Amino acid sequence: MDDLKAQVRKAAFARRKPLFEAANAAQAGYLSEVLAGYRGVPLAGFMPIRTEIDPRPAMAEACAHGLVGVPVIEAEAKPLKFAQWTPEAAMVAGPFGAQVPAELSIFEPEIVIVPLLAFDRAGGRLGYGGGFYDRTLEMLRARRSTLAIGFAFAGQEVDQCPLEPTDQPLDLIVTEAGVIEIAATHGRGNT
Repeated sequence: MDDLKAQVRKAAFARRKPLFEAANAAQAGYLSEVLAGYRGVPLAGFMPIRTEIDPRPAMAEACAHGLVGVPVIEAEAKPLKFAQWTPEAAMVAGPFGAQVPAELSIFEPEIVIVPLLAFDRAGGRLGYGGGFYDRTLEMLRARRSTLAIGFAFAGQEVDQCPLEPTDQPLDLIVTEAGVIEIAATHGRGNT
């Protein structure tokens, strides 16, 4: 499984690069629309790294209505923490190249916008291999209903992601081209 995931990751990186290079400022439009339906619900986005799609315009809009945060990696093999973020927040370099707020005000989100390398229409997601989001979603979902929104370029879709039992499913996928609803019957539900 590790070899298969490594092959899919390599292909996904190559596929995402030209999508990133062709992206425009409106890439987060559908994400803004989705988040507007959850005003006031604490949410976490992410600071884009490498060639990830940029959720910050939608996150900035959501700040006007509630708490918005970004992930903070504390240690390998640990769930993520989330620190409050605003567009004006002073940011510093964190682990893995992602920016984190200089002053950390930690909270637990009920919506997590999840970065990814590849996704499928059953809610499968392939990340970078650290398991941070899988551990985090498992922990959050054990405490309360938590909505996982995959945010990616439409061209990152694959027929089927290679998955393991520990891989947490996405509840919704948003791309620059639209919203993909995930059927609740995929068998790996939000429990």
